[in-house]
Amino acid sequence: LNDLADGCDIVVATPDRARAIYLKLALNLNKILMFVVDDAELIVKQGLQLPVVELANSIQKCQHLIFSEVMHDRLDKMISPFIKQPFSIEIEDFDETTVSTHPQLLYQVPNFRTKLNLLSLLLDDAEVFTKAVVFVNTRLTAEKVYSSLKPRLKTEVAILNPVFFESAGLENINEFYDNEEVRVLVIADELQGSLDLGNIPFIIHAEVPEEKGSFISRIIQPKLEAEEVLAITFATDFELPMVRKIEQAIGQKIPLAELPENLIIDVEQKATEPKIQTHKAKAVEERGAAFHEKKASNAKDYNFSSGLKAKMSKKKKHG
Repeated sequence: LNDLADGCDIVVATPDRARAIYLKLALNLNKILMFVVDDAELIVKQGLQLPVVELANSIQKCQHLIFSEVMHDRLDKMISPFIKQPFSIEIEDFDETTVSTHPQLLYQVPNFRTKLNLLSLLLDDAEVFTKAVVFVNTRLTAEKVYSSLKPRLKTEVAILNPVFFESAGLENINEFYDNEEVRVLVIADELQGSLDLGNIPFIIHAEVPEEKGSFISRIIQPKLEAEEVLAITFATDFELPMVRKIEQAIGQKIPLAELPENLIIDVEQKATEPKIQTHKAKAVEERGAAFHEKKASNAKDYNFSSGLKAKMSKKKKHG
């Protein structure tokens, strides 16, 4: 801290730590020439936008440099208060070898609830989605997906090894192939091993896997394929960095699809801030049968000044 107070050329810190030191030492930030934000997408994911904005706004004039693996709305909202006309440089670093994959589509959605709405909307079309597998990251998420579906769809959907007994389930993927009534199988990444997904026309990733290898192994197109397969991915802003890593590994960008017009976009409600009470609330007492009004002689009809109260308190403490 003493070195910071004396002055130094380069300071590296997390946003919350930098803000705390700035406030503690009352530093003058106007001598800063360049303000650099690295791993900006991670800062947004961790909810540290406010310290970044406060620090940037505390500097009267400097150059701003932002590094991020992706660009999305949340990131734009963070930098817009202190960068008015940003100039973007996008670098695409793909592998030299391009992996042959199934045709793909990427739906970018704001949150998980909108993912559920989109999934229900797509699966409603039974003529198109005759057979589909839906991948999620955990078994509990698989249960959430199943419980969110319409009652009519639930009769056509099953979970691979469900957690709850009341959920429709199958023990292996071969049962899914043989079962004509079930056209959608929800699979959790934490359970599945190697799966034979041949001849399933739709592979849907409702969540982007934590390991890119799991994703890539499902979308690689076999040399001899009897039926065309479409791989569909739903991704929020926070999942885009993994999508970019997958694109770099397969040597191509995943085409971005437009959201359906009749899709219900779920708006996340922010927690309401507690109202600041400006007046003393009147205490409401539950008065039972044992309650009696004070006698007039015992009623308090005087107030001590703050100075007198302090003196009285001191007398009590020190005798």
